[in-house]
Amino acid sequence: VAASPAAAARWHGAVDWDKAGDEAVEVLRQYLRVDTTNPPGNETRGAEFMGKILEREGIPFEIVEYAPGRGNLIARLDGGDQERPLCLLSHIDVVTAEAEKWPPGKGPLSGALEDGYVWGRGALDMKGLGALELMTMVWLKRLQVPLRRSIILLAVAAEESDSGGVQFVVDKHWGKIGCSHSVNEGGLGIRDLIVPGQTVYTISVAEKGTLWLKMTAHGEAGHGSTPAPNRAPDRLLAAIAKLKARKPDPVVHPSMYELAARIGHDAGGLTGFVLARPPLFRALALGQLLENPAASATMFDTVNVTGFSGMKEPNVIPSEVSATLDCRVLPTTSPFELLSQVKDVVDDDQVTFEVLDAHEANESPWEDPFFAALAKHAVDGRPHVVAGPALSPGYTDSLFLRKKGVHAYGFVPFELDKKELLYFHGRDERVSVANVKRGLRSLFRAVVDVSAR
Repeated sequence: VAASPAAAARWHGAVDWDKAGDEAVEVLRQYLRVDTTNPPGNETRGAEFMGKILEREGIPFEIVEYAPGRGNLIARLDGGDQERPLCLLSHIDVVTAEAEKWPPGKGPLSGALEDGYVWGRGALDMKGLGALELMTMVWLKRLQVPLRRSIILLAVAAEESDSGGVQFVVDKHWGKIGCSHSVNEGGLGIRDLIVPGQTVYTISVAEKGTLWLKMTAHGEAGHGSTPAPNRAPDRLLAAIAKLKARKPDPVVHPSMYELAARIGHDAGGLTGFVLARPPLFRALALGQLLENPAASATMFDTVNVTGFSGMKEPNVIPSEVSATLDCRVLPTTSPFELLSQVKDVVDDDQVTFEVLDAHEANESPWEDPFFAALAKHAVDGRPHVVAGPALSPGYTDSLFLRKKGVHAYGFVPFELDKKELLYFHGRDERVSVANVKRGLRSLFRAVVDVSAR
């Protein structure tokens, strides 16, 4: 249920967004300087950083660790019980970075501000959104916005490895959360995604599941100087070649048709006519998306080799060698259906599979007030800016909240071009000041729309 337009508008305009944005930029800069690189994580440091700000604002919180130094922060603004809480979710850990390859003075832990950008590992993934969620809580408290539901700030550990933090919170502390809706990382704004001059905000409503496998080939050991048939390395290479050669048919998730229709409505003309009609979209536009790796990944059960093990000395052929497979599973397939397909493709009784991890895909409806609020404020009256639902090719901690019945949406309110997308997990990660300022306003207003009385 959305707040009345008058009630929402009152709070939309109650903040000096330029000054609030400057404050959010400074908070992000400080947050980026807190080393929470995973491994080893040390997320308690990041939770304590957030805690100091919350304590100063009079917002109660606690830090619960699932392992030493691996802390999760839970903060709460109490509201009415008209609706279940809304959760602002982020992860504290960031991936490793090759500091020596970053520009001097703008390294992964610098929090540098230069040329309109904030630099550091996590600026995009995902301390940027974490800082916006923190400051959304702060402004709700400062303004004493009357709430009809409680707002939960949940910042967790270990998303970049095994999602151990969120699983611990869901298993051991769900009574403190109990939310009906959440926002987390996932979709964001991409310039020139399909139509030149248009920005598309993809809001994740669904995520592919995971199937992580260790594929092991077996054979007789031998001397490296003497080639012989059916050795384990050759079997492994043959299995990988078969998997790379598989050509399943694309599966279009319903959210793609909805997003295409919204893009077409804004574009108008022949483009709009084609994108609004699924048969024409499949016939005339699908090929363009299949050439885009990120878009293509949303239409297939993917199987990727991510590592190898089993090598001994260079002159020794081992009896076992293995490859690690990262498989991502569409909502139309279960992880173990994909495992069966992989085994059929490899078709070798001397190649075995060990399941390292498996999670079903899951999804949330986009006919939902919170989704509508996020989409509305992503667009914010700007021309040629569109927001719509999308299936994410990866998975986030939202996967575990959806298992509790939560309507979970992935929305980072940053607008990026295709070059800036390369900063995720790469060097020179940074986010523009303009994105931080616009993003805080968008997120705060969306939360107000579904939470204010």
